[in-house]
Amino acid sequence: MESEEELRRVARERAKRKADFYVHLAVYLAVNAFLVVLWWATGGGFPWFVFPLFGWGIGIAAHFMEAFIGHGFVDRIAEREYERLRRRR
Repeated sequence: MESEEELRRVARERAKRKADFYVHLAVYLAVNAFLVVLWWATGGGFPWFVFPLFGWGIGIAAHFMEAFIGHGFVDRIAEREYERLRRRR
């Protein structure tokens, strides 16, 4: 069983990952909104803004999975490795 201090450390790490994702998302939205406005202000035409929107969107999706889904997956794998190492002793 983990100590209270260890649980607080893990909780703080997870909260930081989630906060970092929200900052990343806010920057993504602001920059891509600017690109859409720039495209519109320069006369429209071919919607070139979709390339950074989708490319960066892949990064946002990966960051979301790491921040909100990945930690559980990593924790499970780490626990299995820990048990495997303990059995070897």
